[in-house]
Amino acid sequence: MGEFDNDHKGGASPFHAGESALQARAGVQERIERLGRVMIRDQLVDQHREFFALLPTLLVGALDAQGQPWASMLAGPPGFLSAPDARQLRIATLPRADDPLVAGLHVGAPVGLLGLQPHTRRRNRMNGEVTAIDAQGFEVTVVQSFGNCPKYIQARQPQWREVASNGELKTGGALLDDETRARIRNADTFFVASRSSEARSAREGGTGLDVSHRGGKPGFIRIDDTGSHSVLVIPDFFGNLLFNTLGNLLEHPACGLLFVDYVDGGMLQLVGDGEIEWQGEDVARYVGAERLWRFHVRGSLWRPQVLPLHWSAAEWAPQLGDLGEW
Repeated sequence: MGEFDNDHKGGASPFHAGESALQARAGVQERIERLGRVMIRDQLVDQHREFFALLPTLLVGALDAQGQPWASMLAGPPGFLSAPDARQLRIATLPRADDPLVAGLHVGAPVGLLGLQPHTRRRNRMNGEVTAIDAQGFEVTVVQSFGNCPKYIQARQPQWREVASNGELKTGGALLDDETRARIRNADTFFVASRSSEARSAREGGTGLDVSHRGGKPGFIRIDDTGSHSVLVIPDFFGNLLFNTLGNLLEHPACGLLFVDYVDGGMLQLVGDGEIEWQGEDVARYVGAERLWRFHVRGSLWRPQVLPLHWSAAEWAPQLGDLGEW
């Protein structure tokens, strides 16, 4: 997302060049520009402040020392997220030492946040800048905040559990092993952290650092192999037409994916490069796909049982009945 002033009806666009280019390609730029100036704010409205305080989890995207986006999930008792005022969000926890997110949390760093309540399918996005960090957590100043629609979200109820054993952390390379492939093929949900440019500050040209949700029927992600690496082939369905993620990939292909184990609280984190495919046999083959994108894997990290939560069985998003399969 780009930068804008406090007058949402004037000043700079809330969208960066990549997002605007894809909106134009879809023939919706003028309409979405008007909508964005109304819905995208530089503060949290009261409803969103109250919403964050209800959540036991937060999706976070941050950049490591090389500028690579990573996506992760933080957890805490409801209330661990609080907004002391409309411009600040306090997160009263820190990532574990083995989470790549650690490298991206420092004062001045851009972050992308997504608050998601899966059992109600409510979600709110916030992009901002880390303005304070201490032993108990960190604070983020709002740059952009806006709600998202409930499409493709599987309804799940989170429940607290004791973490019996963390298991063995496992790193992987560009070619995915069978265990990792199975986790991806069985997934109905993942999250993607992406960025729009090389800017290293949330207010330096607008990084567009975002975390987005993606959902589909189990098996909606196909895994192909080249001679050197694995490629995730992901259908892209009709959405809010803001093109936050794909607009970022157009400018900066490096991105990070997160798959949550909703049974045992593990997290699979992937890094790689996204490539948008507009048309072709694969796009036509998947009913409901408006386009697709290919994620070229560069590495993976599996961290078992790191979340003190498990979730109830999924109630499928109603939109999934109209979609195809590979």
